[in-house]
Amino acid sequence: MAFRTLDDLGDVRGKTVLVRCDLNVPMQEGQVSDATRLRASVPTLAELADKGARVLVLSHFGRPKGRDEKDSLAPLASALADVLGRPVAFIPDCIGQPIDLGDGEIALLENTRFHAGEEKNDPAFIAALAAQGQIYVNDSFSTAHRAHASTAGLAGLLPAYAGRAMQAELQALETALETPKKPVAAIVGGAKVSTKLAVLQNLVSRVDHLMIGGAMANTFLIVKGVNIGTSLAEPDMAETATAILAAAEAAGCTVHLPYEVVVAKTFARNAPHRHANVFEVGADEMILDIGPAAVEALADALKTCATCIWNGPMGAFEIEPFDAGTVALAKVAAALTATGQLTSVAGGGDTVAALNHAGVADDFSYVSTAGGAFLEWMEGRTLPGVAALERS
Repeated sequence: MAFRTLDDLGDVRGKTVLVRCDLNVPMQEGQVSDATRLRASVPTLAELADKGARVLVLSHFGRPKGRDEKDSLAPLASALADVLGRPVAFIPDCIGQPIDLGDGEIALLENTRFHAGEEKNDPAFIAALAAQGQIYVNDSFSTAHRAHASTAGLAGLLPAYAGRAMQAELQALETALETPKKPVAAIVGGAKVSTKLAVLQNLVSRVDHLMIGGAMANTFLIVKGVNIGTSLAEPDMAETATAILAAAEAAGCTVHLPYEVVVAKTFARNAPHRHANVFEVGADEMILDIGPAAVEALADALKTCATCIWNGPMGAFEIEPFDAGTVALAKVAAALTATGQLTSVAGGGDTVAALNHAGVADDFSYVSTAGGAFLEWMEGRTLPGVAALERS
């Protein structure tokens, strides 16, 4: 993966740098409720400003159809200033506005999606954006799967570089799947095979161990002749699951399905539950987690690996006690990472939430907050924002 970083920039003092960040943060009553993405932008923005660049921040917010003040980035200027510890001006449009910045100053431009040309990757809109700067920096991996003007198009008109967050993400992903230390394990959970079909199809030819959990494991258990009771599953995906298992066998990839599970008759917090062999699930019971013996078996396999990629929980981790399997396995991966035995990369919204719940997110080698972009990377797809950096 070849791309330029801020280390390749020359003297930027007095130059205007357009920086694409992802400031699409959750808001409650006009206030930022989770500043994770704002904090992620700090290293790049601060470094450029400290070097005397005139920094213009680009971002989208929400899904407006034209200009919609409820999706304005105006409230985020002060929130961004708070995490940066320096002033951030606000410009009421992302194109066609007079901008008077001094060296080392930062301004946030209005929502790029207020213009239809953003999502259409329109050449005229790209040109209007590019006219405001001399250098383009993409620091938003989470939007790199979109071929939009500010995420990909600008790299065709201005010298393009990866920001520090983008750089860290791309290097972590390359280490995990492009040039990993083997053996490689992939832990894939979640509700549906259908939403991660391309992920599974890509991984079986690239990893040594594929550990499947969550409700999607139930579909594979059906293929194995298991009666899963009232568990969530996709019987119509049985043929696809069979094909994935066959592809894994042909590729020499070991697929791990839970053989011990946690079952209950109702899906509720602290519902009466029991541990059971998968062949002992009652007709009126549902599988809601993997059991301790299954965790131990996965942990044993993980201990033989050098790299681990994780996407999706092993069970219904949102409610106790069905979080236990995910938490236990996450702690194993974190412990192996701490000893230097394992390089662990995780990503996806539910995955981040699960690792935070387990208290180990900071102990993984890298945790990506990207959702769609991380999944598309796991699918082996070309991300337009990354490809644009490589071409530039």
